[in-house]
Amino acid sequence: MSYERIHLDVTEGLATLTLDQPKTMNAMSVTLQEEVRAALTELRNRTDVKAMILTGTGKAFCSGADLGSMSPGGDGGPSLGTQVNQLMQELSNPMALELRDLPFPVVSAVNGAAAGAGASVALSADIVIAGKSAYFLFPFIPKLGILPDLGATWVLPRLIGRARAMAVCLLGERIHGPEAVAQGLIYQCVDDDQLQAEAAALARRLVAGPAHAAPEMRAALDHAESASLAQQLAYEADRQQELIDSPSFQEGVTAFLEKRDPRF
Repeated sequence: MSYERIHLDVTEGLATLTLDQPKTMNAMSVTLQEEVRAALTELRNRTDVKAMILTGTGKAFCSGADLGSMSPGGDGGPSLGTQVNQLMQELSNPMALELRDLPFPVVSAVNGAAAGAGASVALSADIVIAGKSAYFLFPFIPKLGILPDLGATWVLPRLIGRARAMAVCLLGERIHGPEAVAQGLIYQCVDDDQLQAEAAALARRLVAGPAHAAPEMRAALDHAESASLAQQLAYEADRQQELIDSPSFQEGVTAFLEKRDPRF
């Protein structure tokens, strides 16, 4: 499939999905979101994809909602709020869920601004790496009087705690790359000119890992959010029972005994 607002490349098991609408700082237009969803479906159906990098073209990762395309409802038609709700339910929210539910690990390489819904998209990845000039911004409440969306209110307190999440959203202050690492918002911050190379190196390590690694780790950490220690211990034991009987574990043990890297 050909795309106009994104670029998709798959090389040796590694997919790179690049938001490619630089004139609007990769704002989340309807077309861009539709193409992201189409690309995710394409990648999910391929058997050769083992990991994915998500990044942006130009000066920004993603500037958030395409506010310039919004127009108030009128002439008896649905209000703008009603239109946006429908768009979120039918397009944006499914995209957010699909990004978090891919069968392989995802690395976000955040170049420049990740603002509003763009920050939510960036943080949907399993591992987030940013350039030193990159920043995360949640301007919804102080600038627009609306709530953070696309999962921001779910992910922020889990990453940085309720107190920081509340302040970040109420104040709308930029969180620059080094500060994002210090707060636990992202994994790593590197020099801008090294961002793509470092993201690719991380993703290549993930390509070499077990195919089920990311889904298993997501499920385990999600389960732990609401489980007691006893419940989590039981969960771990149940998953180990199945995973230890898998070919991946057998290869791992064999590689350990033969003093070599496993070939999953």
